[in-house]
Amino acid sequence: MAVYGIGTDIVLLPRIETLYAKYGERFARRVLGPDEMTEFERRRGRGPTDGVAGTDRAVRYLAKRFAGKEAFSKALGLGLRGPMTLLSLQILNDRRGRPYPVARKALAPYLESLGVTAHVSLSDEKDSALAFVILETKS
Repeated sequence: MAVYGIGTDIVLLPRIETLYAKYGERFARRVLGPDEMTEFERRRGRGPTDGVAGTDRAVRYLAKRFAGKEAFSKALGLGLRGPMTLLSLQILNDRRGRPYPVARKALAPYLESLGVTAHVSLSDEKDSALAFVILETKS
């Protein structure tokens, strides 16, 4: 396999907290796809994460998905414009918690035409969320 692209992004949690406080669910729906939104709503009802920076689980989830999509767009080399948009990619978790991307809309056939496989890593600590994405080709 050969590396097609690498992308990384860091998001400050206070920035996402401010946007979420101002726009509420409208902001979340501009960033998250339907399956991500379901998980976001589930986490929203669970309260704060061990008091870290006073940020709740839902906002941390939202920030990591935002960073992941930014990093994915950088690895792809397109930025956030068609076919790569915030809503054309979902980042879900498998049973063990490992994040994996699910392409939607016009992004799915585009990625298939490139023949790329994606690897995603998400993390958060104190006041920031980080994402790292590697796209590989089969040849």
